[in-house]
This record gives sequence, structure tokens and C-alpha cells, in this order.
Amino acid sequence: MARRLFYVDEIRASAAYLRGETAQHLRKVLRAERGQHYEVSDGAALWLAEIADFGKDLVEFRLLEHLEAVLPLARVHLLPALVKFDHFEWILEKATELGVARITPVYSLRVEKGLDQAAHKRLERWRRILLESGQQSRRLSPPQLDEPLKLKDALLAGCPLRLWLEEQRGAAPLLKSLPPSFNEAALLCGPEGGWDDRERDVARQAGWTSVSLGPQILRAETAAISALAVLGAACHSSTQGNL
Repeated sequence: MARRLFYVDEIRASAAYLRGETAQHLRKVLRAERGQHYEVSDGAALWLAEIADFGKDLVEFRLLEHLEAVLPLARVHLLPALVKFDHFEWILEKATELGVARITPVYSLRVEKGLDQAAHKRLERWRRILLESGQQSRRLSPPQLDEPLKLKDALLAGCPLRLWLEEQRGAAPLLKSLPPSFNEAALLCGPEGGWDDRERDVARQAGWTSVSLGPQILRAETAAISALAVLGAACHSSTQGNL
């Protein structure tokens, strides 16, 4: 059974410190004891550690061994249009599992009424989802979560490979649109109901490449995660010389 991983607040000398609700959860819910082994990360390094002591809302670890972290082969910036929050939070969770480095929520013209106004209030909750999902999937660190942006601002994302996920016919297949190798990509995914033609024009003028997952009609969250899986598989294949 794999050891659980926790993101610690601080690593100092040969000790790591976990504070707050997560520390309480480890002690009171998981009933952790001194001497038990876990993996800990401060976002820069991964360690095998054992619990050395407890304090109020605090767990102190003793670092035992530096571990090799498994890193994504490509840095992917996901820009998903806002959808119903239960579906959007599913995107956050699964995108974390798939190794996304950065997530920027996007306001689209077809965003459901009220979601745009409520999004800022959910950021703290969404960061907790990313943290918990990152720990569960044993990532070195969770994805960065940005403040929501209007589409015109999101299109300014600086990345050599900028992909616009499109449901209309005429867009090139995603897999065939990828270069032989890449280590960075930005992926913009649309809302429920698809993009407005005015948004398509703006994206095209900004130099984004429209790509498709095929003729099937997919839900917004299914399309986003499917596209991420394709990107990950293509990047892995290119490192093996099979693309």
C-alpha cells in the first residue's frame, strides 16, 4: 500500500511541520501515531518522513530520506470556461490528477447567470480541492489557481502551443495538431452550449489553434479532461519515440 503524502507548511533542517486543519485531520481522523511513516513535500522536494511529535494543530515530522519526485513531462496551463460549480470542481480534481500545472477559470459569453459573480467567493474552496487532490494523486505540488479572467485577457496567455478546444466541424483533430515534441501547452476549453462566434473570432485573431476531439457531443467537463488525457499521452509517446 502506497504511503500517503502531505503538503507541509515548512521544512527546516531535518524537520517538516504541518499545521492547521490538515494536521488535525492526520491526528484525529487518521489517528496517526509517532513513528509512522508518510511522504511530505513543500512543493520543491519530496521526502520520506516519520512523525516525531504533535502540538496544538501541529504535526512535526523527522525527515528520513530524499525521494525522487515524478514530474509531468509537459507544463500544461488549463483555461476552462466556468460551468456549474459541481462540474467545474470535478474538472479541478481530475485536471490535478492529470498533472496540470496551472488553471485559470474563464468568463465566457454563455456562462450561466450568477456563476461569474460567485466564482471569486469559491476560490478558497477550489484551492482546497486542488490541495487535497494533489496529495491524493501524490504530486509534488498542487496546480496554481488564478483569479477568473475575461476571455480577452485569458487569450494573452504566453505559451508557444496554444490550443482552442472547438466543438464545431472544421477544427483539426487535436492529436494531429500537436508538434512532434513539446514541453509546454495552453488549453482553452469552452462552456456548456459551446463558444459564441464572436469569441471564436477573437481567439482566431489572437493566434490560438482550434482543435477537435471528434464528432461526438461531449459535456464541457468531459471534453476538458479528455483533451488533457490526449495531451499527456502524446507527450509521453513523444519521449518514447512513438509519436
